[in-house]
Amino acid sequence: MKILLIGSGAREHALARALAHDPSVDELVVAPGNPGTATLARSITLDILDGAAVAAAAQEMAADLVVVGPEAPLVAGVVDAVREAGIACFGPGAAAARLEGSKAFAKEIMAAAAVPTAMAHVCTTLEQVTAALDAFGAPYVVKDDGLAAGKGVVVTDDREAAIAHARACLDRDGGDPATGGAPGVIVEEYLDGPEVSLFCVCDGTDVVPLAPAQDYKRLGDGDAGPNTGGMGAYSPLPWAPEDLTDQVVTRVAKPVVAEMARRGTPFTGLLYCGLALTSRGLRVVEFNVRFGDPETQAVLARLTSSLGELLHAAATGRLGAVPPPEWNAGAAVTVVVAAHGYPGSVRKGDAIGGVEEAESLAGVHVLHAGTATDGGALVASGGRVLSVVGTGSDIAAARAAAYRGVDRIGLADAQHRTDIAAGL
Repeated sequence: MKILLIGSGAREHALARALAHDPSVDELVVAPGNPGTATLARSITLDILDGAAVAAAAQEMAADLVVVGPEAPLVAGVVDAVREAGIACFGPGAAAARLEGSKAFAKEIMAAAAVPTAMAHVCTTLEQVTAALDAFGAPYVVKDDGLAAGKGVVVTDDREAAIAHARACLDRDGGDPATGGAPGVIVEEYLDGPEVSLFCVCDGTDVVPLAPAQDYKRLGDGDAGPNTGGMGAYSPLPWAPEDLTDQVVTRVAKPVVAEMARRGTPFTGLLYCGLALTSRGLRVVEFNVRFGDPETQAVLARLTSSLGELLHAAATGRLGAVPPPEWNAGAAVTVVVAAHGYPGSVRKGDAIGGVEEAESLAGVHVLHAGTATDGGALVASGGRVLSVVGTGSDIAAARAAAYRGVDRIGLADAQHRTDIAAGL
């Protein structure tokens, strides 16, 4: 099987790593990729938001499957263009990608499908925002309705900070491109309890869950500081209810897939279910329509069956014809190494050292995100620079391996949390 993988982050490096080691994959091309994926596959330069360009690249290499990693090309309709060219593509079309592209739309779908989620107000004015904040009370939860690269949510006890975030969201240009709607924000009730991420592979009808994971969204130890795109993750979840996956598939994923099909916009691809296990039971925090970062780095480190066959089956409506995914009995922990200034304005160009040394350690591999090469040297080029993944017989062993790897990384003024998967 020949596969074209779209994207350039650590998520795509994790996908590339799994696909490159998959016996069913004969050729792997990554566009545009990064210095890490370049060691596994051929890289090509490509405007990943241009559906026609992606489709042409897939045709040129005679791809059997295109896998779209990031959310922006999905929302932009790249999958539709690839499918129109007659090539199988893993990911939702633009209409189905609105599940991530608009949180208001996701709430509409959940209501129609009777999916448990937080109560919410969709607001298009600051007056509506303040009324909603007062109705729910603290902690305040304010979400940008559109794409925000994992940083569009504020959870705070500070009412003025919540209003400031809402104002910034309302002041942005655009709106939902599918509806021409005005920019908006979602004000939600706060959900107590631990959060869980469960990825569900969907073919428009059937749903196959992957292993659950938990990520760490705040910048600092003890969940201090601002929300980020994610500072670490681990899998499996030894504390989670045994029937968690079955609950999510039955009460969340299958009803959503059925509702999307009923509307004539079948969902094919990866439905990321962000969940809270509250005192009142399971609740959906958010949906994404692609593999999550950094959870993917931990989840795929445990996968022992063919990723390529699973994604191709989903893209071609044949999930029921392939065996369910298989997982090793151990654990994986991911620790993100971020640049100085993240999640705000980051410093770029700092040299990165120690990657090869880290990867020489047992049970450690390093995935690139915000990296580039400068005169042959590896340098930081983004906020989340590397994901260091440790694997082991259990969470404690995997955690120890991950942090041994982090200790080998050299990046001036780098940031990382020291409490990922601690105490489990």
